[in-house]
Amino acid sequence: MRPNDLELLRTPGVPTVSPDGRIAVVAVTRLDLGEDAYRSRLWAVPTDGSAPARALTAGHRDTAPSFSPDGRWLAYLGADPGGHPQVHLLPTAGGAPRRLTDHPLGAGAPVWAPDSRRLAYTARVPEPGRYGTDPAVAPEAEPPRVISTLKYRLDGVGFVVDQRSHVFVLDLPPAGEDDGTPLPQPRQVTDGPHDDTDVTWSPDGTELAFVSARHPRADRDLVRDVYAVPAGGGTLRRVTDGRADCSLPAYDAPGTTIWLTARPDLGPDGLDEFARSTTLCRVPAAGGAVEPVLDPEHTERGDETPATVLAGGAVHLGVQRRGAVELLRVPLDGGPAEALVDGPFTVRGVAVGGGVVVATVAHDRSAGELIAITPGRRRLLTGFGRALGATGRLHRMRELTVAAPDGYPVHGWVTGPDGPGPHPVVLALHGGPYRQYGWSLLDEVQVLVSAGYAVVRCNPRGSSGYGQAHGRALHGAWGTVDAADVLAFLDAALEDPALDPHRVGVMGGSYGGYLAAVLIGRSPRFAAAVVERAFLDPVGFVGSSDIGWYLVDAHLGTDPARLSEQSALARAGEITTPTLVVHAEQDWRCPVEQAQRLYVELKRRGVPSELLLFPGEGHELSRTGRPRHRLARMEHVLRWCDRWLSAGTDPGPGLDELTDDVVDAEPLPDDDGAGREPLTVRATRLG
Repeated sequence: MRPNDLELLRTPGVPTVSPDGRIAVVAVTRLDLGEDAYRSRLWAVPTDGSAPARALTAGHRDTAPSFSPDGRWLAYLGADPGGHPQVHLLPTAGGAPRRLTDHPLGAGAPVWAPDSRRLAYTARVPEPGRYGTDPAVAPEAEPPRVISTLKYRLDGVGFVVDQRSHVFVLDLPPAGEDDGTPLPQPRQVTDGPHDDTDVTWSPDGTELAFVSARHPRADRDLVRDVYAVPAGGGTLRRVTDGRADCSLPAYDAPGTTIWLTARPDLGPDGLDEFARSTTLCRVPAAGGAVEPVLDPEHTERGDETPATVLAGGAVHLGVQRRGAVELLRVPLDGGPAEALVDGPFTVRGVAVGGGVVVATVAHDRSAGELIAITPGRRRLLTGFGRALGATGRLHRMRELTVAAPDGYPVHGWVTGPDGPGPHPVVLALHGGPYRQYGWSLLDEVQVLVSAGYAVVRCNPRGSSGYGQAHGRALHGAWGTVDAADVLAFLDAALEDPALDPHRVGVMGGSYGGYLAAVLIGRSPRFAAAVVERAFLDPVGFVGSSDIGWYLVDAHLGTDPARLSEQSALARAGEITTPTLVVHAEQDWRCPVEQAQRLYVELKRRGVPSELLLFPGEGHELSRTGRPRHRLARMEHVLRWCDRWLSAGTDPGPGLDELTDDVVDAEPLPDDDGAGREPLTVRATRLG
């Protein structure tokens, strides 16, 4: 995969399925490097595989589709270039979509009432005069913010104290279609200095459940409760008991139980979240304690579905398992869970309709395809990854398990170039730490391998997907067993004669950037390093990160000596490895001062180093940053590796070079790689 192959990536989101189970609809997102924008439209996919997917909308960025319970309507979010997402309505029998909302900061995903005549959603409500609500007041001319809380900003959002998220209900226009009648105005049903999320309807349509932190200690703990409010607005009641971090509530058919995803117990201070799994739970709809349904010790939810999916007397959800995300069907009556998808796959989203389960499933050579699951059969429905796969520049992962120095098993993968080698090596480290590498296409890995590097990745202690004990082994001990695990895995991988033990680099982002900095501070064995968006110094992190007010205490502890031992910057004076420090200027998760301090320390001592800063980006640059910034990041990483590891291979043409063999990624009129037949492509010249 070359850096500009980013334009060939097609990433399907979470599907929705018609009530009769015949049609699935999914948003497919692509990068437009020419316009430096993301584009997405909705695709309709027959679940019986009788026809290829077809484009359903032609908006700039259409996402979050949802069928109405009666099947007559498809609600979704649509955004114009430079605009915020708003709720749209499309008649399934044919006709033009109609925009229903006009929130200044955009609307959240629409959720249907059982009567198919109302929609609920959340939207951020700006204070008057802020965020462009007064055209005469520019951002730099707004009055000062008076901040009196610990939780006052959020990476990727900004300040939250003056743009709270609340629940809205919208009645459908009488005719649905755009017949010229004025649109009904949404009703705001929650308010106050709180953020309300994850709204859902009761089965009789009289009540809404949502998630919020409204208890007295809400500014000093991580507890989020389920609340309920009448659909027309009124007095709120708290459903859960104030001990859990709740999300994604859903009523069962009788309306007596709410099923949800939660960390069921955060301890007496509400902050014990380190390596605590989010798992399937339930609570009486009348109120009570959150009860785990799956064992939190061994199950961590891993799919991206923005709901708890109940259908056919069961809950459907993805669970992390040794680098995979399996799809489980969990009966509501307490029967054993059934794995609908297991093996080397990552289930990213799931929906059920008419007895058909449709899942978005990724693997190491596709960002995702839709599959349909019916009793006794699984059917592949799409070929969204075909255009990228047709380049021949994607590489398979080789699974490996090795023993750490204390005998602990460390699981991971090696992805290598074609040919005998020996190839230079990059040890890649994931963020988190309670996250996992796994069975899905990771663009930066494929780009490195296509450029001639073998990429080594593993899930050391501290990672998710192997049980809470595996994760909590790192509690108060960052840079200990995790460092031992990744080095043991690297040494075992280097026993392969196709890998060059004398040309080894290391790279990582966030916690992975921390671990990379720790490793190069202890040993000169690495020929190059890329330290990206990293947590490096716990002291500075406390006062500058959006989560710093609790994370250092909860993860690393409070003892000054132990904090110093776990600080990556404490040993930065011993680093001699050439290091590229990558950061985003508006990263509020790991603020830019962390990167600046490392860079200045290296530069003062004459260590070959560069600071690569991206304006206007936050912590998620590598995943959701501007397309041209993502391209530039990959090109700079390749440049740095080529300078110090000398792969000696051609990484492929840049966007400004003339070439005969680059596939034009602009979608064809009738296909976007969604059909099951080979995609017809047009050759073009770029430049």
